[in-house]
This record gives sequence, C-alpha cells and structure tokens, in this order.
Amino acid sequence: MIKKKHVLYAVVFLVLVVLVYLQFRTWKNFDWARFRETRPRNWLHIAHGVALIYLAYVVRAIRWKIFLRPVRPKASWLTLVAPTMIGFAGLALLGRPGELTRPYLIARRQNLSFSSQLGVWTVERIFDFAAYAVLLVGAIFGGAELRHDPHYTYFQKIGFGVVLFVLATAVAAIAVHWKGNGIADWTEFRFAHLPAGLGQKAAARIREFRSGLNTIHGPLSLFAVAALSLLMWFMIVVAYQEVAHSYQVADGSVINSLEIPREKILILMGASMVGSFVQLPGVGGGSQLATIATLERVFDVPKELAASCGIMLWLVTFVAIVPLGLFLAHRERLSLRKLSEETAQAEEVVPAANAT
Repeated sequence: MIKKKHVLYAVVFLVLVVLVYLQFRTWKNFDWARFRETRPRNWLHIAHGVALIYLAYVVRAIRWKIFLRPVRPKASWLTLVAPTMIGFAGLALLGRPGELTRPYLIARRQNLSFSSQLGVWTVERIFDFAAYAVLLVGAIFGGAELRHDPHYTYFQKIGFGVVLFVLATAVAAIAVHWKGNGIADWTEFRFAHLPAGLGQKAAARIREFRSGLNTIHGPLSLFAVAALSLLMWFMIVVAYQEVAHSYQVADGSVINSLEIPREKILILMGASMVGSFVQLPGVGGGSQLATIATLERVFDVPKELAASCGIMLWLVTFVAIVPLGLFLAHRERLSLRKLSEETAQAEEVVPAANAT
C-alpha cells in the first residue's frame, strides 16, 4: 500500500513538473517584480470568500444529515460539522489518503458501517456534480455574458458534454438502484481475472452506491438534497467571485484590476476541478495551473495577475479550511495521519465484507 502510494505521488510529481515547465516556457517575459506587486487590494473580499466556503461546509453537513435520516433520524447536523471540516482539512493536507476520512469519521461517530457511509459519499459526489452542472449549463445557454465571448462555441460543446454525462449518470443510477446486486455480481465475475482484486473492489463500489441511493426516501428528501446542493455550489461560485473582486482597484489599471462575470466564474471553477485530479498533498499543483491557464488563455488576463489570482483562489477555496480543521481535530484529540491510515485499512476490508 505504502509503495503504491509513493509510486502514485512520483507519477503525479513528474506530470506536474512537465506542466509547470510547459506553462513557464510560454512565459519568457514573465515580470516577477510585477507579480510580487500583484496582490489583492481589498482583503475584505477575501474574508467574505473564506466565510462563504466555511458556510458551504456547514450546508454540506446539513445535507449529510438528510442522507442519515433513514438510519439515524435523530442525528444532529451540528455533530456532522466537525467531521466534515476535519475531513476536508485531511484532503487538503494528505491528498487522496485523506479523502475518505470524512465518511470514516461519520460512520464511527454514528455507529454505522464504513461501507454505508462510502455509499453516501458516492451519492453526495453525484449531487455535487449535478448541482454544478445545472449552474454551468444555465450560465452557458441562459447567460448573456458568455454569448459574446469568442470561445462561446467551445463553451457550448462543454455544455452539451456535461448534459450528456449527467443523463448517462442518471441512467446508471437508476439501473444500479433497480438491479444493483445483479450488476455487482456480474462485474465481480467478469473482471475476476484482474490483479489486486480490482473486480471485487469495483463490485463493492457498486453495492456501496446502491446502499447510498437507498438513503434518499421520498420526493421531499430528494428536493431538499437537490436544493442544498445548488445552494452550496452557488456559495462557492460567489466565493470565487469575491476573490476576483479583491483585485479590483479604483484606477482600473489592467494589471491590478480583475472583474469576471459570474457566468465565466463557472468555467473557471470547472478548470480548477479538472486540474484537481493531478494534485500533490499539501501542495496542490494541478488546480492552480489549470486556473491560471484558463484566466490567461481563455479570459485574456495578464499572466502575472492570472498567477496571483490562481494561487489565491486555491488558498481560499481549498486550503482555508486547514486551520479550522486542525483546531477541531486537536480539540477532539484526533491525528489526521492516523485517521487516514485507519481509513485505508477499513477501505481494504470493505470489498470482502460486501462480498459476504
């Protein structure tokens, strides 16, 4: 496990080195002195952005409480806030090993199986993407700002692709809901020859997803989860916009002033999300590079300003939770590294448990 993790980090590091090299090779005339001068001019906007990100984590905890209602109807959303923030702090500091700390902590505190909360986590991710997709598609096909952008044809293709992906995901979710056990059994049999028990692990994920779908009981729960998802992602959009507004100055000088309409913020968020697939623990990399490249090449932002804003967006939307998460973990006498190790061990047990 440890060796595999180190190999993965080495591959990610090499990919990031190549991306950084390609990025900076195009910046032969990058003005480092100007970059040092390019910083937020109104830190109140940064504070607003951080506050919105914190509130988004609270909304996420409330949404998870709805997922728990069938098995823990008396669970309080207040008890879910700390595990949520600790989990995202672990994700920021530890990368992939810390990603499942949140469902592990919630399962332990609510006296539930880890596999059941992995199912909730999977369903939660689908609602996250669906909510973002609704906002993005609405901005592309309903917003006036993007229609006048020279890249609008490209944005339309992205919108159609997102719609098709959401529809395919919905069809897959319906199929798993009705025939999940049969699909899992077929997957396990069909891919049993693959090494490292990949067929068994894939089947376990299908069973987890099916159990997660069972947490949504009735149209009211579905509506509440959907509404909270849209609210949460709207908060994140506004947080991005607050960071962009922090660079505005009265003189309107190009290098210091940055104003991006809300419709374009959603495109920027999408680039950051795609880039986050190539991240190093505590360092990031892919998210910042994707954001910087989008600001410079799609929205024609000067490269020094794009670099500064890209880094600040990563700090506000991804890293800002770390201090509070560490404080909550310390108050509850939890070690993030130990939690990630326990989570990894529990994750290894899940496929065997689901198969029995």
